[in-house]
Amino acid sequence: MPQMIFDDEDGTFGLLRDSVSGFAADFHGPTRMRARRAAGSDLDRDLWAAMADAGWLGLSIPEELGGSGLGPRAQAVLSEALGRELISEPLAFLAVFSGALLSQSDESAARARLIEGLIDGSLVVTPAVQGVDGALSPLKAVATQSGLSLSGEAHFVNAAASSDELLVLAAQGDEVLLVAVPRALTTVTLRPTLDGAQLGRVALENAEISADRILSRQGLTLAEAAVNTTRLALAAELAGNASKALEITVGYTSERVQFGKPIAAFQSLQHRMVDMWADAEFACSAVVNACDRQDEGDALAAHLSILAAKARAGDAAVTVGRRAIHLHGAMGFTDECDIGHYMKRAVALNSALGQPEALRLQFLALERAA
Repeated sequence: MPQMIFDDEDGTFGLLRDSVSGFAADFHGPTRMRARRAAGSDLDRDLWAAMADAGWLGLSIPEELGGSGLGPRAQAVLSEALGRELISEPLAFLAVFSGALLSQSDESAARARLIEGLIDGSLVVTPAVQGVDGALSPLKAVATQSGLSLSGEAHFVNAAASSDELLVLAAQGDEVLLVAVPRALTTVTLRPTLDGAQLGRVALENAEISADRILSRQGLTLAEAAVNTTRLALAAELAGNASKALEITVGYTSERVQFGKPIAAFQSLQHRMVDMWADAEFACSAVVNACDRQDEGDALAAHLSILAAKARAGDAAVTVGRRAIHLHGAMGFTDECDIGHYMKRAVALNSALGQPEALRLQFLALERAA
């Protein structure tokens, strides 16, 4: 089945894949998804703690800051494996996005505390940087004697109610600051998503923040870079989702007997599964290409490759999921059948940080401007 292929001389990537497979044996992804949906929770804290114990939360954080410093390829391998196993806790946002923001922030005691808590799982640190249209949207900041007063709203916030700290953008004059805000100072409203998760709207009204919680005065630049890093992780997770959905479908059609033989023997269904294989394979290849481009020193090419990978993988996962449900027949629509949950997760991930059409338009605009 399709899988991202990287040189793995020391076996690190193989160990990462094995660790996720072993993890999924104890924490079955679809079962945990159903349980979280039933509980109306925005984060499975037990599962998150286990992911911290596995060492996954600080995978891309530099070693000098306490992380593993393994880079984009290792993160892509981990995210792909999580996508295959349908481990749906928002690692891309709570670990990759937040980790990218904190890693590039100014050195301070506040940053050190947040990074340490993020890596060991004792703190849930979530980015709250998007407006109602999904674009980066700073809050309004007013200087006070002790620091800042923040007002405004952030949307599409992962684990908003379960978080301990939120990383927000705040506009003060000509600067956009990156600020750490205790969740207790916010008002959180949750809404369910298609995959059973919960996204939050976070509101602040004249929230008093001390000056030592300002992490950087280059917040917009850091957030734009973190969005890119997170899109690559999301693309890898989508590629894994598509590959596993194909694998499940091939297995099912090989066992389902109709007219005296497995339905996989019918040429019309084989053609559909070949199309599914091609979509998943191209998604994996796009992510590998994006990872390779990050090391070449060409910032524009690196950015464009990530936009292409996220768009390609998003389309692939949704398309493969739809075809997979079709090939499962009526049972594919039931809650008890895992394949439908792969489709729902694909739709949710596909919409995160930009739908494919929007990413392609952004790609074209950047390419033409170069």
